[in-house]
Amino acid sequence: MLTTDDPLLLRHDDARGVITLTLNRPQAFNSLSEAMLVALQTELDAIAADPKARVVVIAAAGKAFCAGHDLKEMRAAPSQAYYEGLFAQCGRMMLSIQRLPVPVIAQVQGIATAAGCQLVGMCDLAVAADDARFAVSGVNLGLFCATPSVALSRNLPRKQAFEMLVTGAFISASQALERGLVNRVVPHDRLPAEVESLVASIVAKPRVALAMGKGLFYRQLETGIAAAYDDAAKTMACNMMDASALEGVQAFIDKRPPQWG
Repeated sequence: MLTTDDPLLLRHDDARGVITLTLNRPQAFNSLSEAMLVALQTELDAIAADPKARVVVIAAAGKAFCAGHDLKEMRAAPSQAYYEGLFAQCGRMMLSIQRLPVPVIAQVQGIATAAGCQLVGMCDLAVAADDARFAVSGVNLGLFCATPSVALSRNLPRKQAFEMLVTGAFISASQALERGLVNRVVPHDRLPAEVESLVASIVAKPRVALAMGKGLFYRQLETGIAAAYDDAAKTMACNMMDASALEGVQAFIDKRPPQWG
């Protein structure tokens, strides 16, 4: 049984540079309390500065992935200044996921609602158990999920995202897959193994290529097509001069596996 002394966020590193961050408030459906946001931000900042990091997996203890913000905490001392600070804090954490130089995978079981659904949307990849459900349900409480809408609208087609936002209705794991919120859906007992298959594929690739590629991927999405092509051309040229890319191309020419360090 968890006690008040149990850490809100668990971290596990393996020899490959794969870092698993596990939300550890199962009794509160892993809601994003202020302390949880601080813990996530602290770990993400440390990972950003770690040249050995290769992949981050965000998982959760218990039956739920994340139920969003801690509503009891939010109601304790209501003021506009407090709420603006809280949502800005959450936004910084979410953007830190996207700005990491390594891929981030959400491992989702149970419910992912409101800011929890936002967290799935901000991860680069997501694998869900077939019993997972997703919603941006703040509107059911009179609160439009404005900040989650930023991530949701960048994952789902516009009308499908808006329907979720104005109805607060849940979608199933299979619907999340069809609409682009998650990459893969598997039986609950296969969830860790399916995440590991993605991890293994990623860590087999050169870190520098993935770091350059991830940065470019998100930059170009937020700009016009001409500027996107200009940025992409410069990024690819820089990547091509990296030793791992030069070795990879030469290995292809030589018809042999690349020898990456």
